[in-house]
Amino acid sequence: MSEYDVVVIGAGPAGYVCAIRAAQLGLKTAIVDKEWLGGVCLNVGCIPSKALLKNAEVAHLLRERGKEFGFTFENLNLDYGTAVKRSRQVSDRLVKGVGFLMRKNKVDVFMGAARVTTRDKVTVTDNQGKVTELTVKNIVVATGASTLVPPGWVVDGDKVVTYLEAILQEKLPKSVVIIGAGAIGVEFATIWHSYGVEVTIVEMLPRLVPLEDEEVSAELTKAFGKKKIGVLTGHRVVSVQATADGVEVKVASEQGEKVLQAEQALVAIGFRPNGRGLGLEEVGVKLSERGAVEIDERMATNVPGIWAIGDVTAKLMLAHVGSAQGIVCAENIAGVETITLNYEFMPRATYCQPQVASFGLTEAQAKERGYEIKIGRFPYQANGKALGLGDYTGWVKIISDAKYGEILGAHLIGPEVTELLPELTLAQMMELTPNEIARNVHAHPTLSETLMEAAHAAEGHAVHI
Repeated sequence: MSEYDVVVIGAGPAGYVCAIRAAQLGLKTAIVDKEWLGGVCLNVGCIPSKALLKNAEVAHLLRERGKEFGFTFENLNLDYGTAVKRSRQVSDRLVKGVGFLMRKNKVDVFMGAARVTTRDKVTVTDNQGKVTELTVKNIVVATGASTLVPPGWVVDGDKVVTYLEAILQEKLPKSVVIIGAGAIGVEFATIWHSYGVEVTIVEMLPRLVPLEDEEVSAELTKAFGKKKIGVLTGHRVVSVQATADGVEVKVASEQGEKVLQAEQALVAIGFRPNGRGLGLEEVGVKLSERGAVEIDERMATNVPGIWAIGDVTAKLMLAHVGSAQGIVCAENIAGVETITLNYEFMPRATYCQPQVASFGLTEAQAKERGYEIKIGRFPYQANGKALGLGDYTGWVKIISDAKYGEILGAHLIGPEVTELLPELTLAQMMELTPNEIARNVHAHPTLSETLMEAAHAAEGHAVHI
C-alpha cells in the first residue's frame, strides 16, 4: 500500500498539470490513467489534429491556389498517409515529454483503471489484473469525457467513425457526411476537403459553430460555400446506416426528409462526461444527470477531500480550461494563494480554415443582458500582412460596454486568429479598455494590427477603414 497527499485520476491536460503543480507545492503526488499520458488531447485530439491541419493548409495551397503563387504541377501527388504518420510523430514527442515531466517532478505514475473505494482509498487495476491500493488524503478526478453517440447509431470504426478512428485512419474516404458543426466537425471538414474529399456537414441547429457569434457563423458558412463544402444546417439526423458501399444518413428539416449517401460518416455531436463507473456515487459525490462531477469554484466536490477538474466537470470542455482548473485545484489543496476562474471569459479556438477565435459575450448576449454596447470591427482585407499571406478572409470584432469601456467579448475569424486571443483576454482580465488597446503600438505589418484597428473603431476613430 502506498500513501499520497494527492492522487489524480486521469492524465490528460487537466490531470497531469494538476499533478505537476501539486508536486511543485510539496505534496506527495501520484497520477493514474488507464490508457495514455497526455490523455485524448495529446494522443488523439488537439495535437495530432493540428499537425493534420498544417498538412491540409499546404495541400489546399498546392491544389487550389498554386497558380496564384506561381506554382504549377503536372502530376501533384498528395500522400495523406504520410500526413497521418507525421501527426503521430508530433503526438509521440509530446507524450514522451509528459512522461519526462512526471519524472522531473517526482510524480508516481500508475497505468490502469482507477476506482474510488472509500473517501481516502483508490485502487488501480492494470491490464494484467494486478490491483494496487493507494491511500490518499486528496483525490482529484480528471477522467475527461467520451464521444456522445445516440442510441441506434452503430460506430463500426470503418464506415461510421468518431474523432478517434478519423484521426488515426491513413486512407481517406472519397466522400463523407460530418454530423455536427462544432469544432471537431468543421476542423475535419477543413482537413478532408483540402485533400479532395467530398464533404457534407449536417447540423441540427440553424448555423455552423452554433455557440459562436452569429456573424462568425455567417462568415464561416460563406467561406465553406466558396470551397464547395456542403452545409445542411437546421437538419436533424434521423438515422445512420452502414451499407455495402458506405453509409446512408437520413436527415429531416422543415422541408421534409432526404437521404445522404457517402463512403463514411463522422459522428461529432458532442461529449458525455466520464463521471460514472468510478465509485464516486458510492462515496457520496454528487453527479449531474449527464454524469458530470459537480464542483464549486475551488474545484471541490460536496465530499471533503475529493476534487474534480477538466471535461468531467462539464464546465467548458477545452484542454486549456482543464489545465487552468488543475492549477487552481492543486493550489486550493495546498492552501496557497490562487484565483477563481470565470468560464465565460475563457478563450475558445477552432482551427478550421478560416480559423475562429472568441471569448466573452456575443453581441446578442450583451444586448440580452441590457448592456449599451460599442462595437469595433476591422476586416483582414485591409490588413497588409494578411494580403501578403494571401489569406484575408474574415475580420476582428470587439464588443465593449459603452458606459465604462469594459471589454465584454471579442469574436475573430480569419488567418491565425487563435494566436491573437491572449492580448484581448489579458486586456479584459486586467480591466483595460479598447482605448488602451488602440494606444498600444503594434508592430507593422502584423496580423495583430487588426486588434489595434478594431479597438480604434470601437472608440470612434478608425484609421484604416
